[in-house]
Amino acid sequence: MSTTPTIARSVTKTVTIERPVADVFAFLADATNWPSWAIVNVNVKAIEHTNEPDWWLMTTPHGPARLRIRGNAELGILDHDYVEDQASWQVPARVVANGAGAEFMITFFQPPAFTDVFFDEQVALVDTELATLKRILETSA
Repeated sequence: MSTTPTIARSVTKTVTIERPVADVFAFLADATNWPSWAIVNVNVKAIEHTNEPDWWLMTTPHGPARLRIRGNAELGILDHDYVEDQASWQVPARVVANGAGAEFMITFFQPPAFTDVFFDEQVALVDTELATLKRILETSA
């Protein structure tokens, strides 16, 4: 007897950034930039490369966490894996051209342990991070 996996609730957030797509991709693909914009949900306080290829160790208010960015510049893929003591997530993300600027899209799937209310609260906080990302990239041109 096979079981069909449950389809998780998901939310995709998008921000338009008035910078070339290559600049946006390069900024997001560099994990050392995350403390400047991932300031709410993950709340990255510090980040350093680990001995494992592609993995970064982050300091967060909730303790240590690990991050791996699985980027592909040609396709605009910025998927990443986030692992902490309590849980882990795979987060699909994309950067695509929009005229002379870019769109950054990131999708969140509701973990089974999250209530709808808690998930909605966490996803709403992403708006602050995306606004910060937009401000940083557009003012550092």
